[in-house]
Parts: sequence; structure tokens; C-alpha cells
Amino acid sequence: MDSSNLILSQTNLDELKHEIRLLEDELKQVEQRIQEFEHTLRTALINELVEERELSVLYKSLKRAKKEKRLEQKKRGKNYKEPVGLKPVSKQAEPINPEDQKERKRLYREAMFHVHPDNFSMQDADHELATETTAKLIEVYNAGSLSELQAFHAHIVSGIALGEASSFPKPAQGTVAPDAYLKQEIARLEKQLAQAKARHIYFVLTEYENPLSFIDELRAYYNDRIAKLRKRTRKGK
Repeated sequence: MDSSNLILSQTNLDELKHEIRLLEDELKQVEQRIQEFEHTLRTALINELVEERELSVLYKSLKRAKKEKRLEQKKRGKNYKEPVGLKPVSKQAEPINPEDQKERKRLYREAMFHVHPDNFSMQDADHELATETTAKLIEVYNAGSLSELQAFHAHIVSGIALGEASSFPKPAQGTVAPDAYLKQEIARLEKQLAQAKARHIYFVLTEYENPLSFIDELRAYYNDRIAKLRKRTRKGK
């Protein structure tokens, strides 16, 4: 078999890392545009936002007081009986597979051994990268699935995480490829980017001839809501 088929080239890894950087940059730009526009909207509508929130809180308070008053009236009736609540059924936590837990712990400890920042205490750049990678490892161990931990473990021990390897043998059948984590990161970033672009406010920014005209739409919406809330809370003032 041609040895080239067994080697994961540095070129392929660099291409994946480059794609991740491009996605990260695009996501950052999209989120920054959205945040800046939201700030503009809030600034323009601050009076409406404040009044709508105050009236909403008052309306909920009045509804709660009205409900409590009706309950007190019922309690004074001769035929009133205290409701018998249903006994809560405790949810049983999903059983943890001992073998999976053992494997998770093994992967975590092995990866931590490879990337612990103390291994790079004399190299500032490597120490910083190791610190960031360790933080990510802990996050994946605590909140990620077994497959995610397996992928990140392969990412670390292969040397990719710290940029140590120039080429990597293809793993034996049944193991996780060292580029699996990079591909997972690409998929995650693509999903985040799609979600950000699916927001209506991004549609306004990219499709409206004059995005600032959206302020008038929102003002009309809040003025209508405020008028209804004023009517509902009139007796409570």
C-alpha cells in the first residue's frame, strides 16, 4: 500500500485550521454587526422599552393579586375543599454506563498529561496555548459527549492542538482520526453562523434598503402594546 495513503498531511490540517479561522472571523463580524445594531435600536426606543417593561410587571402583579383574591373568596365558601395535590414523581437519572465513565476518565487524564500547562512553563507561547487547550479539555470532559471527548483527545495526543506535528499516521480502524476535532469545530461554527444569520435582525441589516427604518416598525409595535397594557392596568394605578 502506498505510504501516502497512511499519512495525514500537514497541508490538510492547515486547510482545516484556515477554514476554522475564516468561520470564526465571519461569525465575529456578524455578531458584532448585530450587537451594534441592537444597541442603536435600544437607544432609539429606550422610553418605549422602559414603559413597556414597567407596565408588563404591573399587569402581572395585578393578575396575581386578582387570582389570590378569587382564591380567598372560594376559601370562605362552605363547600370549599383544599385541593389534593398530585404526588410528584421523581425522575430517575439516566444510568451512567460504568465502562463509558471509565473510558471518559482515561481519555481525560491521558489528554491532560499531554497538554498540562506545567509541561510548558518555560515557553511562554506554548504555555498560553496549553492553558487554553486545558480549559477546553475540562469543558469537553464536563459537558461534552463521549464522542466529543474522543475527538478532542485525538486532537491533543496527535500533537495538532499544540502545533507539534508535521504529519500523522492514519489511526487504526475503529479509532478516532486526529483531524476529527477540527472537523467538529467547523461543523459547530457553521451551525452558529447559520443561526446568527437566521435572526430577523440580521435579515433587517442585510435586506432592508434602510435598516434604520426598522426603528419605526418597532416603535409602532411597542406603542400598540403599551396602549393595551395601559388599558389593562388603569384600575391598578
